[in-house]
Amino acid sequence: MTQPATAAQKEAPTSAAKSAEDQDSSRRIGRRWDVRTLSLLGVLAVLVAVGGITAPDEFLATSNLQLVLTQASVIGVVTVGMTFVITSGGIDLSVGAMVALASVWATTVATQEFGFAGILFTAVVVGVGCGLVNGVLIAYGRMVPFIATLAMLASARGLALQITDGSTQVVSVESVLDLGARDSYVLGVPPLVLIFAAVTVIGWLLLNRTTFGRRTVAVGGNAEAARLAGIDVRRQRLYLYLLSGLCCGIAAFMLIVLAGSGQNTNGNLYELDAIAAAIIGGTLLSGGRGTIIGSVLGVLVFTTITNIFALNNLETAVQQIAKGAIIVAAVLVQRRSLHGDT
Repeated sequence: MTQPATAAQKEAPTSAAKSAEDQDSSRRIGRRWDVRTLSLLGVLAVLVAVGGITAPDEFLATSNLQLVLTQASVIGVVTVGMTFVITSGGIDLSVGAMVALASVWATTVATQEFGFAGILFTAVVVGVGCGLVNGVLIAYGRMVPFIATLAMLASARGLALQITDGSTQVVSVESVLDLGARDSYVLGVPPLVLIFAAVTVIGWLLLNRTTFGRRTVAVGGNAEAARLAGIDVRRQRLYLYLLSGLCCGIAAFMLIVLAGSGQNTNGNLYELDAIAAAIIGGTLLSGGRGTIIGSVLGVLVFTTITNIFALNNLETAVQQIAKGAIIVAAVLVQRRSLHGDT
């Protein structure tokens, strides 16, 4: 005689079907992000072709390609930190101001007396310190990230202006300046590009191969579910803003090497460029999914566009319009990827 099925037996097929459905959904999303990465590579290839056609002698010159990569490196390091913050469902509007503050603090006369190590240490500490303030206000002060980082933006810019009194602080430490000289290139690759590459690799490993990365994605996907799963959401958010500050400190040092000075206007609009690069790279603005590789490709796309426009003597206003159109297109594609054809 057949025994009636128990409740557990009835639920088993349902659970198995749900699990299979979730796995299939994850595979579909993964394929979409692979397509996005390939699409960005295609866009980058088209831009290189356009640059080669419109300004072949200048654009394809080794010195210009080195310049593009070097310029991309500074904002690229900031974007890596921003990618983590956005993946967690947050935002950081203060990254440009933190870069400015770190760069001017690290180039004061008093700091330069300690040489290369003093400048690097100060830039990193100031960046991490600003990130700590942001993290504490957001994680433990329960402030909205937009408001907290907006306040940091205003405060850091104001402090940077006060330190410099509106003047440029020229770096006199030869070891710092030598890092940006052509003689320091490694097999034709500028040191700043190597730093960017190292930060990218570390960021990718941290986001994709560590518990920290999985917690970041979990917090961005559903903070309450992450909390119930045992994740200390507040501490995780604190760590993320510390990471963003660290990246800003590193970028500030790179900018000092590149410009040979510290100015209160450094990092102007970096927050918009970093957010835009992360979004067109595939990081969800609502949180829960991020891609370091996509963000790096986004940075390269924007930097290449700027370079092509500059070589062809096009107005800055046209550059901004083009960037805005790219951001809108990226968000629309992102929504379509998430919701399919519905």
